[in-house]
Amino acid sequence: MIVEDNVLRSDWIVAGKIEDIKEAPKQVVLMSERIVLFRNEEGIHAFKDLCIHRGASLSLGCVKDGNLVCNYHGWEYNSEGTCVKIPQLPEGRPIPLKAKAMNYLCKEAYGFVWINLNNNNPDFFSYPPYMDENYRNVLWGPQEVNANPPRIVENFLDVGHLAFIHEGFLGVQEHAVINDYDVHTTEDKIYCDEIAIFQPDPDGSGQSKDVFYTYEILRPLTVLFTKRDPDTENKMTILLTIMPVEDRKSIAFGVMSFNYDTGTTDQEIIEFQDMIFAQDKPIVENQKPEELPLDLQIELSLKSDRMSIAYRQYLKRLGVTLGTD
Repeated sequence: MIVEDNVLRSDWIVAGKIEDIKEAPKQVVLMSERIVLFRNEEGIHAFKDLCIHRGASLSLGCVKDGNLVCNYHGWEYNSEGTCVKIPQLPEGRPIPLKAKAMNYLCKEAYGFVWINLNNNNPDFFSYPPYMDENYRNVLWGPQEVNANPPRIVENFLDVGHLAFIHEGFLGVQEHAVINDYDVHTTEDKIYCDEIAIFQPDPDGSGQSKDVFYTYEILRPLTVLFTKRDPDTENKMTILLTIMPVEDRKSIAFGVMSFNYDTGTTDQEIIEFQDMIFAQDKPIVENQKPEELPLDLQIELSLKSDRMSIAYRQYLKRLGVTLGTD
C-alpha cells in the first residue's frame, strides 16, 4: 500500500548516500514504493522498481553499457527509462512505445541522493556549510526508526529534553531552564533566536559553560541546528533529513559540519552521534499518539516549545498528512 502524501511526493526526499550507489542496482523503499537506484556515466538515476513486461524487480538486474537490464527477460532501459532492447523481438521489429520504465527526478547534493516522486522539480534548499571550504563535513546514517518522520524531526527541534535524555553530554538537570526566545519566518526557512544551553563539557576542555543553539526548519523532513561557542566562535551544524519508508518506519540521515578542528576522526564523530541518537530513539518510538498532533490544544506546550509549535503549524499550513493528525 503506497503512502499517500502529495506534499511530500512533490518535495525532494532523501533516498540514501551517494557513496552507497555503486555498479549494482540498489532497491530502496520510499513512502512504501519500491524504487531502484543505479549509476552510469551520466550519474545516478531512479526508476520504479518494476519491469513493464512481467513485473520483475529491476533492482535484481545489472547495468550494461549504461543501460539498466532486467534479469528476467533481458530488457534494457536507458537513463530516461526508454526500453532500447528486447531480446525476444525478431530483427527489424520495432520496440513498442509503451515499453518504458517509470523514472523519477533524481538529484545528487550534500553527499546524498534525493528523489522527487511527483516529477515536478521543486526548488532545492541551500546548505551553505557543505559548500564552504572552511567547514569539515561528515555524513551520518542510515539510522532506522520505527516512527513516522514528524515525530523524529520534532524531537530534533526539542531543546527542553537535552538536560534529561542527554544528561552529561548535552546538558544537566540542574540547568534545565530554557529562557524565552522568538521564532522567525522568511521565504525559505523558519528559525529561532539563539538559545543558551548549559553543557558540562561542550569543547572537550572539561570546562562547563553556556553555548548557543539555533534551530532552522528548511523543509517538512529537513531541519538543522547550529551550536556556537561564544568564547571561540567555533560552530557545529547538523543537518537532519528523514526518509519515510512506510507507515511508522523511517530512516534518518545527516550531515555534521564543523568550522574548527574537533581533534577526532570522522568515525569517532559518527559514533558519538549514533550514541546520542540511540538515547532519543526509544522515546520517539514509544510516543503516543504515533501521529504528531497538529491541533495545538491536544498537548500542553510551553514557551520553550516554540520551535516545535512552529514546526506543527508549518506542517499544517503545507497540508502534510504522513505522520500527522
